[in-house]
Amino acid sequence: MTPAGSLLVAHDLRKAYGPTNALDGAGFSIHPGEVVAVMGPSGSGKSTLLHCLAGIATPDSGSITYGGREMAAMNESQRSALRRSEFGFVFQFGQLVPELTCIENVALPLRLNGVRRKEAEGTALAWMERLEVDLLAGKRPGEVSGGEGQRVAVARSLVTSPRVLFADEPTGALDSLNGERVMELLTDAARSTNAAVVLVTHETRVAAYSDREIHVRDGKSQTMERVI
Repeated sequence: MTPAGSLLVAHDLRKAYGPTNALDGAGFSIHPGEVVAVMGPSGSGKSTLLHCLAGIATPDSGSITYGGREMAAMNESQRSALRRSEFGFVFQFGQLVPELTCIENVALPLRLNGVRRKEAEGTALAWMERLEVDLLAGKRPGEVSGGEGQRVAVARSLVTSPRVLFADEPTGALDSLNGERVMELLTDAARSTNAAVVLVTHETRVAAYSDREIHVRDGKSQTMERVI
């Protein structure tokens, strides 16, 4: 049964790579403004689940509904448009473009959507201020620390005001102090815009920032309610 008000819902997802079942009947749901942690050991299928939910990978069977629309009914051009405008992404190593300055990196999603440079960089700077990295605007990624670079990456993921933010091990390359600061800023910023956050992690301390946990093991998922 689909939870009322869900923004993104998946039912009975199955995905195999050769003889290996990455997903074996996994399910998922998330509401606007909710942070859901997807947890599990390495190779459990959690990153495959994220890729399917984001339209990067196509499940072999099962259904994914976003905003009431079946993802399977969208063509690649439509899914790409979603990833540019309504989905945001943060990866473990930031994946900033080294040739661009930090503000140019943050503004890049807007520029790809046709926004003029001055407007795009104005919006980018506002997000950099919220993520406490506005003083790094003119620096290149190689000139900032790991924690600073990841906050720049978070600003980039939020600059288009996405409805869903996909964060794949966003603190995996950071020490605990920087990781906690990134998670505080990421979740606060996302909640302030009512964005849903799909947070893939294997770390309990990172999952603690979520409202709910979904554990994936051997391609199957189980929802774990937060105990307060």
